[in-house]
Order: sequence, then C-alpha cells, then structure tokens
Amino acid sequence: MQALIQRVSEASVRVGGETVGAIGPGLLVLLCAERGDGEMEADRLLAKLLKLRIFSDAAGKMNHSVQDVGGGLLIISQFTLAADTSGGNRPSFSAAAEPATGQRLYDHFVAQARQAHPQVATGRFGADMQVALVNDGPVTIPLRIVPAG
Repeated sequence: MQALIQRVSEASVRVGGETVGAIGPGLLVLLCAERGDGEMEADRLLAKLLKLRIFSDAAGKMNHSVQDVGGGLLIISQFTLAADTSGGNRPSFSAAAEPATGQRLYDHFVAQARQAHPQVATGRFGADMQVALVNDGPVTIPLRIVPAG
C-alpha cells in the first residue's frame, strides 16, 4: 500500500461541483491499494502516517506529527499511484488492487483513521474528483508499505 502525503495549509475535494471533504492545516493523503495488500498494510501505513514528524516546532525543525499539531487528514483514493511507465508512454495500472479490494482497503483505512484521529475528511472512492490544496513548505513525501512475506 502506498500514499503520497502533502503537508497543507488547506485542502478540499469536490465531486460534481459539491465540496465533499475539506480540511485546514494538516495532511492531504493520496492513497493507493496495490495487489497483495490487506488490512495489515493499511494499518501499518496509517500508524506511520500519524506519527510522521513533518510539522515544524518552535525552532522551525520538522519535529511534530499531525497528531501533535491537531491537523486534519483529507484522504483521497488514488489508484494512479500504482502507475508503471517503464513500458512506454501509456501507464499500466496492473499493480493496483482490483476495484472491490481497493475500496474495501480504502474504507478500512478511513475507518481506522477516524478511530485514531479526530479530524478526517474524504473524497469518494472511484469518483471523478477535483482536489485543491495549498502545499505548505512545500512538503511532499511518498510512503510505501510492502506486504510481508
């Protein structure tokens, strides 16, 4: 399972002209389930994400997590993170989980995030979404959890 994390001043997602999720300062999480992923990978990725120290302390050092600063999470499904562009100009997405598995793992990740963190907003799985953000820093970090075994 992988995610692209962006520290943001604000972020929102619209579907069909309607804002379905928005946060102020926090993390925009673009989330991708890959073949072979399960709940264990989702849980490990969430644990890493919540403890990742990418917010500045009083001295300006990245020393605080999203939990430390009380920031929001905006979690967006993004199967295109599994893109393989090594074979030409058209990306292959064969490494992405099947849609039913992807949705199950996305829903699991969101449910676990809501249990562990007070402010969680989402997009809509499989929808055509327009995501707006103000990247703070900018800070953009890829995270990947590889299935054990």
